Amino acid sequence: MNLLSTTYFGPVQWYQKLNSGDVTLIEAYENYCKQTYRNRCVIATANGIQALTVPVERPENGDLNRCPIRDIRISDHGRWRQLHWNALQSAYSESPFFEYYADDLHPFFERRYDYLFDFNMEICHKVCELLDVRPELRLTDQYVKRDMLPEGTVDYRETIVPKRPLPDSSFQPRQYYQVFASRTGFLPNLSILDLLFNMGPEGIFFL
Repeated sequence: MNLLSTTYFGPVQWYQKLNSGDVTLIEAYENYCKQTYRNRCVIATANGIQALTVPVERPENGDLNRCPIRDIRISDHGRWRQLHWNALQSAYSESPFFEYYADDLHPFFERRYDYLFDFNMEICHKVCELLDVRPELRLTDQYVKRDMLPEGTVDYRETIVPKRPLPDSSFQPRQYYQVFASRTGFLPNLSILDLLFNMGPEGIFFL
């Protein structure tokens, strides 16, 4: 059983866990943590990597780090939906499968979602549908500390993170076609969108 934090168009490594055949638990009772894949994804551009961040509202207590992830609200500040979609168009319009998937994904940048967790789960289900990944997904019913996890549960909550990730012997990035690879070299473990737009239905074979 794998235990993962929620993600916004999470990295290839995150979706590899969903495709592993094991039951996957999505952490629903942790507190929000800044500067993570919970509200950020990383894409490849002509100038290298670019992070796209979903802005969130500050809770009533004023402390995001003490707010349960399911209570985190998405902010409408700064026209971020349009900016994210424009960034994806700029980065991937020349990729083999951008136009093929655009109609499936564009609604996530048009519709307003109240809560980050719900938004991320709908993204997860859609991406799994597009890649033909069929995970057995469950949500946790309480927060369990790392040293108190049930036997057989592999905790990736602090492994799949942008900064100082823990080692993961079960994940070895596999190279695939990227639009700007001749300029930037292959950039591993980007958002699943990078794999989807560049490899299309064959993306599942790189998980």
